[in-house]
Amino acid sequence: MVNYNPKEWGRFIVTLNRADTVRKLLPILIGVGVYSFLIVHVIELMDLSDNPHLKNFSLMHTLLSFVISMLLVFRTNTAYDRWWEGRKLWGSLVNNTRNMALKLDQLLGPAQTDARQYFRAMIPNFAYALKNHLRQQPIEPEFTEAPSFSIESLHLNEHVPQQIALAIFGKIVDLQRRKILLPEHLVILNPEIQSLMDVCGACERIKNTPIPFSYSSFIKKFIFIYCLTLPLGYVSNLHYLVVPLVVFVFYVLASLEIIAEEIENPFGTDDNDLPLDTICKGIHKTVTQSFDHKLTLEQPDQIGTPKVGFRYDR
Repeated sequence: MVNYNPKEWGRFIVTLNRADTVRKLLPILIGVGVYSFLIVHVIELMDLSDNPHLKNFSLMHTLLSFVISMLLVFRTNTAYDRWWEGRKLWGSLVNNTRNMALKLDQLLGPAQTDARQYFRAMIPNFAYALKNHLRQQPIEPEFTEAPSFSIESLHLNEHVPQQIALAIFGKIVDLQRRKILLPEHLVILNPEIQSLMDVCGACERIKNTPIPFSYSSFIKKFIFIYCLTLPLGYVSNLHYLVVPLVVFVFYVLASLEIIAEEIENPFGTDDNDLPLDTICKGIHKTVTQSFDHKLTLEQPDQIGTPKVGFRYDR
């Protein structure tokens, strides 16, 4: 995801970044410009610019412009809804992993070093595993070894986030059986544990359910035919000036479709996708801090009255 200042108008107007649609559309823009020039040139040579039938094309484009604008608005809004839903899901994952770490930090005593180190590593591992699962990338470079759980414990050709979530829940159940955690502690931790696979399933739904093929195909055909007939409708009024007009109209309409295609799957590595790497690093940092800091009540003063406030012990 690109970090930018929305108030810097000059940067947006002058510079071209990797996500700019001009780079992607440049070959076809040149083709549309050449096609428009040839159509206008032939019409001018044949002296058909005053033909009343050609002038009727402008009326057709006026009517179709409203239809195509409604289709593109709906297409863009639908794609942005998917992008925003993905951001909310990862925001929920951030909150739930923090809450899980805070609860486990307080429920596990200082003597449970192995258990604390286990959750300290495995909770961020789930976030990294989910990110790489959605991007179809390997998890090995970002996986942190935990006590009694290494990278060899995973079946990397299967559903890795589910295996890590299962390992986290299994560890909690094992601690309850060993009387380290009480049965009611499972009730306290259950919402955060369940949310791991809830978030995973919702992200998979977004990733694996694109916009219906017929709808996307129809919009592309509509844009293409609309722009190819533009020179016929406006050559009577604009003559050769219709060439840059057609190129600009096609650029605007096609750019909206390309942007919608890019953000409808927000879990990739495109410039407009969600910053999952940054989010995962944030989860790793906050979970690590939760287990590295112990929140303790201030000791009472000499007359036996507890002091108000808390302090952090490393």
